Amino acid sequence: MDKSLMTKEKSSLMNNYSRLPITFVKGEGSFVWDEHGDKFLDFTSGIAVCNLGHVPDQVKEKLMSQLSQIWHTSNLYEIQSQKDLANLLTNVSVFDQAFFCNSGAEANEAAIKLARIFAEKKGEKQNRTIVTFEHSFHGRTLGTLSATAQEKIQKGFAPILPGFTYLSYNDFSQLETLQEIDPIAVMFELVQGEGGVIPAEKEWIDALVSICKQNGILLIVDEVQTGMGRTGTLFAYEQYGFEPDVITLAKGLGSGFPIGAMLAKKEIAEAFAPGTHGSTFGGNPLAATAGLATLQTFISEDVVKHCEEQIEYLWSKLHELQSSFTEIKEIRGKGMLIGLVFADNVSNIVAKALEEKLLILSAGAQVVRLLPPLTVTKKEIDCFIEKMSAVLKDVFTNA
Repeated sequence: MDKSLMTKEKSSLMNNYSRLPITFVKGEGSFVWDEHGDKFLDFTSGIAVCNLGHVPDQVKEKLMSQLSQIWHTSNLYEIQSQKDLANLLTNVSVFDQAFFCNSGAEANEAAIKLARIFAEKKGEKQNRTIVTFEHSFHGRTLGTLSATAQEKIQKGFAPILPGFTYLSYNDFSQLETLQEIDPIAVMFELVQGEGGVIPAEKEWIDALVSICKQNGILLIVDEVQTGMGRTGTLFAYEQYGFEPDVITLAKGLGSGFPIGAMLAKKEIAEAFAPGTHGSTFGGNPLAATAGLATLQTFISEDVVKHCEEQIEYLWSKLHELQSSFTEIKEIRGKGMLIGLVFADNVSNIVAKALEEKLLILSAGAQVVRLLPPLTVTKKEIDCFIEKMSAVLKDVFTNA
């Protein structure tokens, strides 16, 4: 890596991030610029956040207008933009009601609490266990890291919270175990992002859904990363042909402004009576405006439809790249959530890409994760392939 990128200055920030010594000061579309004026192609979208690209005009205009009016009131009072966002989200999904918070972890915390209080009010199950799956990622709060079946996420934070049982993902043999456990809910991602970009198998989901429906087990789908068009449909569950009871959203919902949401069917949502759950900042006028403008843009510009052609083009180009670099063992994922699987650690690939002014991510030790904006153009995809080819050539020639 360029030594100029390794220079660090004293900071009073806690050392819980392995930050690279580079500061981005401007973003537009698929590109960001650092403080030196260098331009980078961003195939991370701020970790699946800037799905409409950086600083999308429609969202910017609505936020600028809102900034001149009122920023915050709290949920003691009605917030029109929050109501409008809830109505629009339920109109474009199979859900009836929405709750707003500030992040994906908070949305998942809300889903966990909703499942428990729904079971309490129904009084049908003494066992309040929620099943999650190995290699999942649901957040870093104490509750959501307890739901996250990854030892590296939980390490150092014992005792984790009880009430979670972990099963193997895409494993048909464990579905009988699910019936024996008889949990109140299962919580899962349809593409495990942080866990290595692992898509759920359609047949396995069909079997899982069938068991849950037959046994009154709630289906909670964590769409924090897969939602808002990331996998090629507005929500990933649409591709699997079933209706969840609850989903969680964040990341792409606010185009970079912190907002999370939980959507639920009416019967389940009604378990949240006044005083059972809340959030001071959740869905305040600024956050709700960002979410509403983002979703309105998705609809008015038919972003998901536009994305179909770009998805097909990107995947075809990636397969061409694989044919040139046999070190790419597998390409997996859905839509614009893509994993390139290598035999060895990919940290050097991510570092070399930065030198090529290309931003990419890892998802575990051996997977490069690609998360381009959904507004990416074919020209920008060609630019990515050119840069990635240079990166892989350099890494594997000099290995």
